[in-house]
Amino acid sequence: MKPRKVKKLDPTGPMAENAARIVLVRVEELRSFAPRALDPGAAKVQHDMRIAAKRLRYVLEATGFCFGRPAAVARKRTKEIQDLLGEVHDADVMLPRVAEHRAALIAADAAAVRGLTVDAADLEPGIAARAPHRTSYRGLDVLEVHLRARRALLFDRFAELWQESEERGVWRLLCRAADTEIAQADEARRAAERAARAREALERAERLRQEAAERATKAAAELAQAELEAGD
Repeated sequence: MKPRKVKKLDPTGPMAENAARIVLVRVEELRSFAPRALDPGAAKVQHDMRIAAKRLRYVLEATGFCFGRPAAVARKRTKEIQDLLGEVHDADVMLPRVAEHRAALIAADAAAVRGLTVDAADLEPGIAARAPHRTSYRGLDVLEVHLRARRALLFDRFAELWQESEERGVWRLLCRAADTEIAQADEARRAAERAARAREALERAERLRQEAAERATKAAAELAQAELEAGD
């Protein structure tokens, strides 16, 4: 899953402002997977949500100090979500492997049992009990039961954690802190622009004053010279 693009980043700007813009996009990206990820069977969406949680977590680990307590709470929550969905994904990966392994054993046993009855017109049911891997199936069945039950348990924990996060405003408070940083940076930028304009106006006024003083000095000198010449 490709990360969403973060706009208006400025390498020369304040770190907190840039971090805030990244955080806002990563939070929106994470939340975009709910409620689809709250469907127990939405394995692909849950996997993508885990990746989104990881991205937000890494950003907060590097820049969370810019946003105070809301970032610390959100960082802890994203790690919990990432860990739970990671375990869910592991079960999703293992279940097809178990099924594939069981199918391979069954195919091998079917071939072996067929080999025991080369010249027979039919196959007696009892011969299947001589399959070489017959005792392995139960172990695989038990493993599948364990994986499915554990996945269901972990998914329920994830769903409860997500609901709790929304109810407590974990993401809302983090976004508010990020918005505050952006607003403060914008205000500082506007203040700097006002100061620059005032400085330019002052410098322009000083130049005009100096030019006026120079003209006044020149005019006074010319007047004095003219009066001197008129006296002569």
